[in-house]
Amino acid sequence: MELGLIANILIVFAVALFVGMVFNRIKVPPLVAFILTGAIVGPYGLSVIKGQDQVASLAELGIILLLFTIGLEFSFKDLWKIRAIAIVGGMLQVLLSFFFFFGLAFVLGLPVNQAILMGFLFSLSSTAIVLKILHERGEMDSPHGSIALGILIFQDLMAIPMIMAIPFLASIPLQDTTPLLSPEALVTLVIEDLAIVLVLIVLAKWVIPRVMHEIARTRNQELFLLVVILTCFGVAWMVSFTGMSLAIGALLAGLIISGSEYSHQATSIVLPFRDIFTSFFFISVGMLVDIRFLLANIWIVLFLIAVAILAKALLATAAPLSLGYPLRTAVMTGLALAQVGEFSFIIAQSGFSAGIIPSGIYQTFLIVALMTMAATPFVLGIGQPLTGWLCSKPSLARIARGTCIVDENGKSPEKTDHLVIIGYGVTGRNLARTAARSGVAYTIVELNPDLVKAARNEGESVVFGDATAGGVLSHAGVPAARIAVVAINDPIATRKIVALCHSLNPALTIIVRTRYVSEAKDLHSLGADEVIAEEFETSVEIFTLVLHKYFVPRDQIETFIHDVRADGYQMLRTRNTVETTLPDLVRHIPHITIASLTVEPGSALDGMTLGRYNLRKRTNLLILAIRRGDQTITGLSGETELHAGDIAIIYASPVDIAKGTGLFLSGSPGSR
Repeated sequence: MELGLIANILIVFAVALFVGMVFNRIKVPPLVAFILTGAIVGPYGLSVIKGQDQVASLAELGIILLLFTIGLEFSFKDLWKIRAIAIVGGMLQVLLSFFFFFGLAFVLGLPVNQAILMGFLFSLSSTAIVLKILHERGEMDSPHGSIALGILIFQDLMAIPMIMAIPFLASIPLQDTTPLLSPEALVTLVIEDLAIVLVLIVLAKWVIPRVMHEIARTRNQELFLLVVILTCFGVAWMVSFTGMSLAIGALLAGLIISGSEYSHQATSIVLPFRDIFTSFFFISVGMLVDIRFLLANIWIVLFLIAVAILAKALLATAAPLSLGYPLRTAVMTGLALAQVGEFSFIIAQSGFSAGIIPSGIYQTFLIVALMTMAATPFVLGIGQPLTGWLCSKPSLARIARGTCIVDENGKSPEKTDHLVIIGYGVTGRNLARTAARSGVAYTIVELNPDLVKAARNEGESVVFGDATAGGVLSHAGVPAARIAVVAINDPIATRKIVALCHSLNPALTIIVRTRYVSEAKDLHSLGADEVIAEEFETSVEIFTLVLHKYFVPRDQIETFIHDVRADGYQMLRTRNTVETTLPDLVRHIPHITIASLTVEPGSALDGMTLGRYNLRKRTNLLILAIRRGDQTITGLSGETELHAGDIAIIYASPVDIAKGTGLFLSGSPGSR
């Protein structure tokens, strides 16, 4: 290896590390840091890197591995789960964005093929940046997070035919809209593509799975790595003969392996290499950014950046709105998708290399795309105040709450002193079931149309709408309710809902489920009466199960739980402790534990007095107390009688408890 290449890699990584650390402090995505690194060290910056071709070769390798892993991670099952959003919402967003930017470019005088390319470039958003920011904000499971994910998945799929269309766009003359492909050439192209598809089907169904199975049986990681890399580059090389890029071939190779049971292992092997080489791609893109061009056209570039962000946000907002989602969810989705995507750089570079767009347009695109990416955290940051302002407008009230569906005539039933369940996920469904069985009147508020439809089919009283809108909460009867339970996955929306509920009904008891203990203080200050944190409750359940496995007495476990809660926070979580607390001396006798056994109808002990059966002498089981309904009976004597349904609190060794359990069961020896 040449020392020049090593020096170039060293310089690139050193600058990228410094820029990345600075950008991390100001919450700018690392992808932007890579592009800026390229601009700094490239020929239009400090001209530190001399061997730009070497970096470009590493960049191409990164794109091949990137598309290969995308193919590996793709799942038709996952796509089908979010088909309504991914297919319908994604198609709306891509088509609206494509036609808007295509029309804008055409009106500005660009030829048809360049205008089409502009439509491609600006219809895509950055999956990596959006998902990272949503994860950091705790909004991945929020309504707008789920919608954005579905649309991004569809965009990634659409990037494939867009990249494939580059050779066709390159064949269109700049001054004529008629393609150069003759009917004969078109037929030949179709036949070639069908042949490739046939070969790929054979490879996917029979050849590659069998080869990978045989290699996996060797349990040799090096051989498995080799077969994965061979598949990636082998299929890419075959596909390149049809005129398609190596990257598309790598994507198809990933799709071939994704259907096998080896896809997860293959992904884990390739992932580190992908991340390293993909960084070279974005650095190489940054090397093409001409700072002098930016300074010479600063006002035009700033105008185009503003147009790109505003147009993409508005067009992405339109997709969820058309599906009936409330204004807040739609706007947050639009803001999340207001940047240009990483696939757009791949398409732009392919278009530039194919001669579709000149250097000036390519430079303009690079700078505009880079700035839209860098602006994403700040654009999302204005989401809450912006949606709050929009939803407060009377003229937007109907859009703000979405399509409200309660019952057949669209009217919310009049209720007082009822329970309002906000969020119909697992917590909401379980709460609704127990409330129904207990005779407690309740109303559900849900934003997901599929969950609303399912709830209505089950006969539930449900309001479809965004609970961050006061009108929706009023429609659900919050002003007249006794209790509201907030069980949604959006932390920002949760805080707003709590504040709205408290303002609509100060006497309302508000119980909130949240993810982290750190959020409890803010929620209490906004009006929440009880806050239940998932991470806290999970920790309690885990150490409870662990201590049970070590036969720690239940009353001692309850003491631990009480101490933990005292150190953390007080929350609504009641445990029915039917065991009688033992003195400390008895509690710590080794190999002795406490258990509860239920007397079943017809068992040997059903209707039997303790003195008559002499349970202690026969089985070494000591009954400390009996739980009968809501009553706990202590001070037992020989005349105490056991009945079906009684819960006996037993003190004995685990072995004796196991031996004596049969006496409590129906159908056991000695039962009647």
